[in-house]
Amino acid sequence: MRDSPRKGGSMTTLELSAWDQFVAESPYGSYLQMAAWAEAKALNGWTATRLVGGELGRDVGAQVLLRRPRPLPWTYAYAPRGPVARHWDPAAMEAFTAGIRDALHERPERISHLRIDPEIEAGGPDDPDGALRATLIAAGWRPAPTVQPSSTWVVDLGPSEDGLWSAMRTTWRGNVNRGRKAGLRVTTSGREGMDEFLAIHRETSLRAGFAIRSDATYRAIWEAFDAVGAAKLLFARAPDGDALATLFLLRCGGRVVEPWAGMTNRGAAARANYLLKWEAIRSSREAGATVYDMWGGLSFPGVAAFKMGFGGREVRYIGAWDLVLDRVGWLVYAPGRRAALRAWTVAGRALARRGADESTSRRRPPSDLENDA
Repeated sequence: MRDSPRKGGSMTTLELSAWDQFVAESPYGSYLQMAAWAEAKALNGWTATRLVGGELGRDVGAQVLLRRPRPLPWTYAYAPRGPVARHWDPAAMEAFTAGIRDALHERPERISHLRIDPEIEAGGPDDPDGALRATLIAAGWRPAPTVQPSSTWVVDLGPSEDGLWSAMRTTWRGNVNRGRKAGLRVTTSGREGMDEFLAIHRETSLRAGFAIRSDATYRAIWEAFDAVGAAKLLFARAPDGDALATLFLLRCGGRVVEPWAGMTNRGAAARANYLLKWEAIRSSREAGATVYDMWGGLSFPGVAAFKMGFGGREVRYIGAWDLVLDRVGWLVYAPGRRAALRAWTVAGRALARRGADESTSRRRPPSDLENDA
């Protein structure tokens, strides 16, 4: 049974270039809200719509990805790291909620629910004492399982290079200097570096036991973001040219994010990731970025300690929220989420072992949508 649309909101669709400009200029714009992400996700059967509402139609907006897993009759809608907004206040969010509800009800698909997970810091300037979360609840949103990392580690690139260097732990600076003295160097690659990145990333996933995407997916992401000048591959190399560690960087507005990384056993012995990370931070500042986002991983003590050594601070987000549009469909999706996540993790590990270049989405249960977007 569908919930009845609530009147009072209106949404406007933006062209791709105007949309990306809106995202880049928003305080918390994310690469996951860029049109390039939707283009890459089309490989796995996702479609996208971009809707904005509010004053002049430009205050609050979301790129919504949609997918219907057969044989279910319901389509799942997800705005990864959305919405983005110029003003986070109760009136704007209420208008966005009413507008997005009406817009999705008017689509031909039978949409079960919309999930959002904006990059708003819990208890931060836009959520003082939980005010934004209270606004979401009052507008009809329900807390939901997280899709993206619930927290991250960020470095403010405002200080000088010397200031950023001084903010690092002494041992971290020492490891960077030792890497330099050992002849390690950091290089930048384009499409020609994807094979090296994929091999290192696959080796790392097998060693550490985390799920990975298919090779085709990473290539699609690279092509989509490289086309708009928002992608970069960095490698730490030994004196003989061997790639020891890698970072896949994406940029949105003033923020550079490192969603994927990897390091070989030889690289671990040489501690190549210290020099690589420092050069990623330093070069991002040099290129005019204002924030370097290390993209989650803080639930793993070793990973968290490594990231914290570069200075910066932890940011915890307000989490994911569902706007239920069809109660029956929403309830159908709910029971399979944990089992689906476990299946996706197992499938990802199997893919790492095989080194196959095929879509892992074919091995996922129908309800495993949150971790595919």
